[in-house]
Amino acid sequence: MNDKVYTFTIQLDWKLIGFISQLDRFDASWASIERKEGQSLKQLKSIATVRSVGASTRIEGSRMNDEEVEVLLKAIDITKLEDRDSQEVVGYFETLDLISVSYQDIEISESSIKNLHNILMKYSRKDDWHKGDYKQHANAVEANYPDGTKHIIFQTTDVGFPTQDAMRGLIDWYLTDNTTHPLVKCALFAYEFLSIHPFQDGNGRLSRLLSTLVLLKHGYKWIQYVSFEHEIENRKSEYYRVLRGCQAQRPNENVTDWVIFFFEALGNIQKHLMQKLEVRGIENQLSPREKAIMTFIGNYPGCKSGDIARKLGIPAPTVKRILPDLVTKKLIEKHGTGPGTNYSTE
Repeated sequence: MNDKVYTFTIQLDWKLIGFISQLDRFDASWASIERKEGQSLKQLKSIATVRSVGASTRIEGSRMNDEEVEVLLKAIDITKLEDRDSQEVVGYFETLDLISVSYQDIEISESSIKNLHNILMKYSRKDDWHKGDYKQHANAVEANYPDGTKHIIFQTTDVGFPTQDAMRGLIDWYLTDNTTHPLVKCALFAYEFLSIHPFQDGNGRLSRLLSTLVLLKHGYKWIQYVSFEHEIENRKSEYYRVLRGCQAQRPNENVTDWVIFFFEALGNIQKHLMQKLEVRGIENQLSPREKAIMTFIGNYPGCKSGDIARKLGIPAPTVKRILPDLVTKKLIEKHGTGPGTNYSTE
């Protein structure tokens, strides 16, 4: 059965209903998980923040890996943000941090969205002329690839009144539609924002930040502890393909494929979050030697049992006994066989 939501068509079937049911069942149990896993969640939020910042800026062409992002965020010096990658990383971090702390007070309005864009582009001097204001020149949704090439995915809403009208229409619908399920509203808000592409630059990054904002405002607080952006980065080709496929039908397009993609991404990160919490629970039961070995492997991926024994001063037979147990518990990964066997964490 097809249903009309805002200007879109969505095919309501059991698959879509199943996704919503799964996501909401998890959300219903989240309050008790949050109470039980307080300390673990603080650590996961810190990790998720780094991964989110790194992934979302890389999708748009940044070359910084997560380790470089983490180093930068630990000692931010705004006087030394000379390269564009660093400027984008710190801008994204500050916007995400503001959303995480103040999401209840941030309205879904044109002024709030413009303010978030202003913060996102805060450190990029190249973007001073347009930050916080709607676009003044035509733009397009582009895929950026590691080799520096760009490919246009689709054209966007025209500059001027068309963009202003489209943004007002989107926000009015979002604020007045009280019948559409919140998860569907979140997916459609992100899709239409990308379709309009209201700002000169930074639309992709801001769309992912707004996705987190609207999910938090609807009570899906677990989104803070896992990286939605990292999931999109891992499925970047599919992300662009689904956007392009829906956009080809514009206007009044059928966006079922996009909604399914959005829900699948949320379902995957939900599953990863539970796996991480299970691992944290197992880690709390490890002996001091087991924890030391795990930490060493985390710091030196690709290390061998002999390296671990020498560096930690643990007898080689003890290391060789502990390693298979850690592999079985899925706390570390084993690579290779024989003398070449080495270990890493996720």
